[in-house]
Amino acid sequence: MALTLNKNSRIYVAGHTGMVGSAITRKLLGSGFTGVVTRSHAELPLDDVSAVKAFFSSARPEYVVLAAAKVGGIVANATQGADFIRENLQIQTNVIDAAYRFGAERLLFLGSSCIYPKSATQPISEEALLTGPLEQTNLPYAIAKIAGKTMCDAYAQQYGFDAFTVMPSNVYGVGDNFHPENSHVVAGMMRRFHEAKSRGSHEVVVWGTGSPMRELIDADDLADACVFLLQYYEGGGMINVGTGEEISIRALALLMKSVVGFEGKVEFDTSRPDGTPRKVMDNSKLTALGWRPQLTIEAGLRKMYDWFVQSGHLRV
Repeated sequence: MALTLNKNSRIYVAGHTGMVGSAITRKLLGSGFTGVVTRSHAELPLDDVSAVKAFFSSARPEYVVLAAAKVGGIVANATQGADFIRENLQIQTNVIDAAYRFGAERLLFLGSSCIYPKSATQPISEEALLTGPLEQTNLPYAIAKIAGKTMCDAYAQQYGFDAFTVMPSNVYGVGDNFHPENSHVVAGMMRRFHEAKSRGSHEVVVWGTGSPMRELIDADDLADACVFLLQYYEGGGMINVGTGEEISIRALALLMKSVVGFEGKVEFDTSRPDGTPRKVMDNSKLTALGWRPQLTIEAGLRKMYDWFVQSGHLRV
């Protein structure tokens, strides 16, 4: 397959205001790509099929990065399941179909590692998909992402559309969501430690036992991988993107304590859910292509916290 992506190609990043979408946009612009196209939700509601068709008919992007999604942590998934599956199915269906029908050459769909079975053999290979039950705490979101991946595969098979899925490990970084109930583990933990430090609290309580293992990837590293794959990946289907470095929630909490500069105790509320016990990706397909992450977990957390403080993102 001869790829024609060049610095002038029209590249539409759907979801450019989110953590991953903004990182991909920064990476593209920083790498000299001049045809990057973005639209805010107010300008283009992706759950509106007519609006999406009108945009693609007018803008005619050659490449599409589908990073737009409704996302959240354990609490948000448990309480807003209907919203998660409905909105994500609408966004994916509208964008993937319009990209094909209006002549896009290639589409990269951002999935999520939560699509893999809860008890999948570790490290998790791409072939583990649909081989066992999913984690119940984020089932509606996971089902939506599986549907998006399957839609890309079906459009590739039936129509010859060059659509593939990137499956990242747990993402964190600049631009993350720090909502006290809807955030993912890293941002939620950073907020709690920051607030505790600001209030002079003597302890921070972390949900669960602290035993689950997570593979984390900084959003800018993920963006670098996505731009790399958009240019060079020819395998179709799905490819994992992670660092190969995993950390327990307990170790993450202690590292976060150090990064934030909190001096109190860290306690674990074992009455709260742990989620998936271990989740580390098999990244051998990606590393075989020559890509490697740049940031360690500690370096990524320090970069994220520096931005968090300097931007005044959260005023306690």
